[in-house]
Amino acid sequence: MLKAKEGEKVARSVRDYLDWIESLPYTDSTIRKRYAVILTDFVSFVRNKDRLGKPPFIPELSEYVGSDGKSDPPAKTQREQMPLPDQYLLYKEHSVQVSQSYLRQARRVLILFLESLEKHSIALGKLNIDHLDAFMREFKVTQSTLRVYRYYLRGFLKYLYHERGILKKDLAPLLVGPRLFAKHKPPKFLRPREVVKLFSSLKLSTPSDIRTYAMVHLAYFLGLRPVEISRITFDDISFSKGELTLPNRKADNPITLPVPEQVLKAIAAYVLKARPKSPSRHVFLTHHFPYRAIKSGSVVGCLSTVMKKAGLCSSGYWLRHTYAQNLLQVGRSIYEIKEMLGHDHIESSELQFRPEVPSQFGTGDGPR
Repeated sequence: MLKAKEGEKVARSVRDYLDWIESLPYTDSTIRKRYAVILTDFVSFVRNKDRLGKPPFIPELSEYVGSDGKSDPPAKTQREQMPLPDQYLLYKEHSVQVSQSYLRQARRVLILFLESLEKHSIALGKLNIDHLDAFMREFKVTQSTLRVYRYYLRGFLKYLYHERGILKKDLAPLLVGPRLFAKHKPPKFLRPREVVKLFSSLKLSTPSDIRTYAMVHLAYFLGLRPVEISRITFDDISFSKGELTLPNRKADNPITLPVPEQVLKAIAAYVLKARPKSPSRHVFLTHHFPYRAIKSGSVVGCLSTVMKKAGLCSSGYWLRHTYAQNLLQVGRSIYEIKEMLGHDHIESSELQFRPEVPSQFGTGDGPR
């Protein structure tokens, strides 16, 4: 058994490592909580090495400690021995903040994909678009579900080409579904009276109310997705310039947006009067200890709750759609709207927001 002094040294390194991952831009409470559980077991193993079995292997901790000169450099082969989908999802989790639901669903699709290649004796390096199309035809699901599956698979293909060099050609742009005509649902947005009803119903009585007030402004005046609202940090906002930068937007389309004065005031009110004191750089935090960055699902819940209280049968995404319709009303082109919304393809904007749909609301300035 290691001496108590050595065990404490390991425990101190673990604490330093947890503090380090919390400072990274992609980390969140779920990641820290999961790592904390694993690392607690690891420290227990170190202190009771003679009585316990094989220790948990945490490649990120090994790399961190090795780079800090506290131990020998990590054995890279251990990470390489991980299944390829797990390597990709670990890369995805650390490079872009994604939900645990995304990781679970994407892993299921990728495992089915690799099993299909093995079944048909197709080497990954010899993959072509015909193989991908054949794989997608194996699914007996709706077109909307197939779109999600293609999204997962495109990300994996980009990783194999750009990060691993396994593919000789980037096949991701080729993996597209059939064009759909006259099947899209009309966009759902709020009418002027509904917008006024929503904003007049907002309360500022509690810290949670003030936080929701700011998030509603971001969704309505900037058309932000719930996940984009949850990721905003103080480094992204310039109050002096009145700008908000979204560096990790969906489809890798970073953008800097002008922020209306009323939105800046709503954010400032939350930061100064309602935000818990925390070293976290994320703007929106939970209101229970330990204070962590709010999840995108929580943003969805807050927006849906406040709209329900206002007597509106709508969701938070209606605010985003209303923002897009307001842009159409003031004469913005579908290409400009595509960039403002962060859509990867122009078709996404065309299907949701058609210029020929007559608008029934004002100039987009919103309620005062």
